[in-house]
Amino acid sequence: MKPTLTLFLIAFFSLGCSSVSTQTNFTYFPTDLPKSDLIRSQKQNFHTQVVVSGLRNPWSMAFLPDGRILVTERPGKLRIIENGKLLAQAVEGTPEVVARGQGGLMDVVLHPDFSSNSILYLSYSIPLEGGTHTGILRAKLNGNRLSDQQVIFTGGPASDRGHHFGSRFVFDNEGYLFFSIGDRGKMEDAQSLTNAAGKVFRIHDDGRVPADNPFINEVGAVTQIWSYGHRNIQGFTKHPETGVLWAHEHGPRGGDELNIVKKGANYGWPVISYGINYDGSIITNLREKEGLEQPVTYWDPSIGPAGLTFVSGDMYPGWKGNAMVGALAFTSVYRVEISDSTAEEQEQLLANIGRVRDVRQGPDGYLYVIVESSGEILRLLPE
Repeated sequence: MKPTLTLFLIAFFSLGCSSVSTQTNFTYFPTDLPKSDLIRSQKQNFHTQVVVSGLRNPWSMAFLPDGRILVTERPGKLRIIENGKLLAQAVEGTPEVVARGQGGLMDVVLHPDFSSNSILYLSYSIPLEGGTHTGILRAKLNGNRLSDQQVIFTGGPASDRGHHFGSRFVFDNEGYLFFSIGDRGKMEDAQSLTNAAGKVFRIHDDGRVPADNPFINEVGAVTQIWSYGHRNIQGFTKHPETGVLWAHEHGPRGGDELNIVKKGANYGWPVISYGINYDGSIITNLREKEGLEQPVTYWDPSIGPAGLTFVSGDMYPGWKGNAMVGALAFTSVYRVEISDSTAEEQEQLLANIGRVRDVRQGPDGYLYVIVESSGEILRLLPE
């Protein structure tokens, strides 16, 4: 084997699965697909390409090192894109989900060592006695089938409400798995450490509880909790350079937040908020309080943030280091310029494109956008 080819294969199969720090010559879709007219933005002009269509309520995606892509559909199917085409047959062996309201099959993430162990994780609305909550499944992907399924976390108590399940995954630089669960529509639960609503959790890759979790010695606390006082996180990622964890979450009517996720921190919901109730009533008169975290930035009116990634590499030089935030309510993508822990300028991209559920940067360096309402995946092609 030629040395250059050997180096390429080593680089390709050692790609991290939860973030993008390098790019390869590999592309998941042909580059000569039809593209939109040039879209001009403040820092980086680009085109869009529809690379996949025909999905039903797509929620999340994960890029496999063999060139395939996994896509979750909220009604309960895990789909495969192979050679740039959506396969008709869904992955077998997926868990039973309660696809009601905002619940269903949600996030998917690969184990950092997926290329050697084939392990992935799914979040979903798990059926329980008395209702549902968010469950976390660990399994192996063998071809078109999941095996060795193990539920490594089940939220509780069960609720019959159909909203605020969360849920997003991220692996940190030390190999811990973090995931979020929303407040399940019962806002006061976000302030209690005795339940799994409105929290970020941290576990080992096999589900064990790390000994240095912040509330592990607190009587009655859910030991997996890392932070609390969240309303409904639907964007969660690791900064590709600093390793710091960032998340955004839905506010009520106004008050969507972008936060840095810290150990043991309380993010204030519903004690403090920049939003009001959907019926116009006041939830709280407080926007800040000692001991409660302030957001890096917030959106009012609400954009309905979903999906979050940082732009790395050289594919988009004008956007490098920026955060890309999907917007369900404002049917677009927001570009947020980040300086250390401060959000600077923002720009709305792809206005009226549809309900954006996820934004990811693939190992090939391209940005991909899941448009839930049209069932499409778009690629952003730089000028």
